[in-house]
Amino acid sequence: MEYYEQLKEAAAHLRRTLPVAPQVAVVLGSGLGDFANGVSDPVSVPYAEIPHWPASRVVGHEGRLVAGRVAARQVAVLSGRVHFYEGHDLRTVVFATRVMGLVGVKIVILTNAAGGINTGFAQGALMVIDDHINLLGSNPLVGPNLDELGPRFPDMSEVYSGRLRSIADEVARERDMRIEHGVYVAVHGPSYETPAEIRYLRAIGADAVGMSTVPEAIAARHMRREVLGISCITNMAAGVLPRPLDHSEVMETARRVRGQFIALLEGIIARL
Repeated sequence: MEYYEQLKEAAAHLRRTLPVAPQVAVVLGSGLGDFANGVSDPVSVPYAEIPHWPASRVVGHEGRLVAGRVAARQVAVLSGRVHFYEGHDLRTVVFATRVMGLVGVKIVILTNAAGGINTGFAQGALMVIDDHINLLGSNPLVGPNLDELGPRFPDMSEVYSGRLRSIADEVARERDMRIEHGVYVAVHGPSYETPAEIRYLRAIGADAVGMSTVPEAIAARHMRREVLGISCITNMAAGVLPRPLDHSEVMETARRVRGQFIALLEGIIARL
């Protein structure tokens, strides 16, 4: 079956399954799945029940879509995503983003757990993504263009919406929360970066590093959706602190800051 037909089949299934079409999609990164538990009037759909939807097998990614209300907005929360490093091609990585666009979502909020490159960041900081650097070695738009979804050469001069970033700042000020801003760089993984690689990434302007988000942001902008990105700085990148990196640290830090993370997301969605 053609890729576009698979997208349409998955979107049709969700339109039949969900009582109301979502306006906003929120993709949750590693250890950030608790946000899905706060959705009002939830309808939970395991990824395995959605036609052609890829399943994530990464610790900290639950693998379900939860639709309902957050601050009076109809929201679809994607608790878990697939990654390039799992062996998927990038068209598969952005499958969920594409389907969300087809069911009517206009705003996509992408979250992730990231390593802090900027030495001014503290572990546990929340960083609004101002821009990104794609070092995955590929792009989800490679191959024949799907004209039904967007143009062959989409503009990327403002991937992350200035309007949504301003809303995040307003919410943070109102709630007396400190948030950072910076550039997120996506690398292939799954190994963590070396100290030399982190020095290189810092030199080219990156503030945080991770293994997701960028393909989804590109696909969403290709479909002319508005995008907001938020990184939870769950660990300092290699060489910043004199200790090795461990995924359990990522999960523990995400759990520690979940209250702030949820409050920020809820406040943003309330203002949309």
